[in-house]
Amino acid sequence: MARTAKPRAKPKGKSGQLRIIGGEWRGRKLNFPDIEGLRPTADRVRETLFNWLQMELAGAYCLDLFAGSGALGLEALSRGAAKVVMVERDINAARQIREHLQTLKAKHGYVENGDALQFLTQSATRFDIVFLDPPYALGHLQTCYRLLETGSWLKDGSLVCIEDSSNNPAPQLPSNWQLIRSKKAGNVAYYLAKTGLSS
Repeated sequence: MARTAKPRAKPKGKSGQLRIIGGEWRGRKLNFPDIEGLRPTADRVRETLFNWLQMELAGAYCLDLFAGSGALGLEALSRGAAKVVMVERDINAARQIREHLQTLKAKHGYVENGDALQFLTQSATRFDIVFLDPPYALGHLQTCYRLLETGSWLKDGSLVCIEDSSNNPAPQLPSNWQLIRSKKAGNVAYYLAKTGLSS
């Protein structure tokens, strides 16, 4: 979950709310701060993404880049992920995610307050699932693909969930990734790719 170029206006001083839609914390509603451009992945998009992932989540190590409200990472934890690292550069959003983890007693969720691209230049831990939803207007997807590959963040057969504007062309994936699912909902296009495959 990332920031859009032109967020929908919200009343000043109000917080937004997200709902966990499956798993241990199904139905729990959590607030997130009123930060310009912050948008949780829509329920129907999230539901489809996690239906795609339902056989892969139990025990998975997940990386949620551009975490925003934390909706994707928290959903993954609710559905049985063994570890979720959420990277978010806004200090208030990161603080709120940490508070949600404490409220939910989610011992296997971790928050990194910092820039996602800078995070990917560090020493890598290999992940089973990566959620990749950068701000649409900044064009970070290709850079993220390259850093995930060259930084050894992925295993053979890792899954990468990608969100982008539906106005943009389909992602140009690395040659050893395969696009296995795709769908559009309004102004959002979302994709599931599998990595480490022979070209």
